[in-house]
Amino acid sequence: QVQLVESGGGAVQPGGSLILSCAVSGFTSENYVIGWFRQGPGKEREGVSCVTVEDGSTYFEDSVLGRFTISRDNDKNTVFLQMNSLKPEDTGVYYCAATRGPEYRDFPQLFLTTPDGMDYWGKGTLVTISS
Repeated sequence: QVQLVESGGGAVQPGGSLILSCAVSGFTSENYVIGWFRQGPGKEREGVSCVTVEDGSTYFEDSVLGRFTISRDNDKNTVFLQMNSLKPEDTGVYYCAATRGPEYRDFPQLFLTTPDGMDYWGKGTLVTISS
C-alpha cells in the first residue's frame, strides 16, 4: 500500500525559506512521477513541482522557478521541496502526490496541470508566509 507523508510546513516571514519532506512507502518500482501541489485560501489546487523517480528530471510551475528546488533521496525514500525567497502568495496547504499513469512517462510535465491524474496523495502540510 502506497503512503505519502508530508512534513516540514510552518510559518515564516516573506523572504524566508522552508524545506518540505515527503516520506514515500509502498512503491515496488521507480516508474512513477512524484511532486507537490498546493492550495491557497480560496484558490484551486495547483501543481508546484515534480520529479521523475527513474531519471530525476524535474519540472516547476512558472511562479516558483528559480526559487524552489525538488530533489529525491531514493535510498531514504524521501522527496524534498526546498523553498526559498518565499512570498505571501506561496501560502497554502502543500500536498505530496504521485502518479503511475503511462501518459506521464513521456510527458511528466503534465503532472503540474493534472491533479485529477494523481494516484496517491498525502494529507498535506500548511505553509504560511506572513510578516
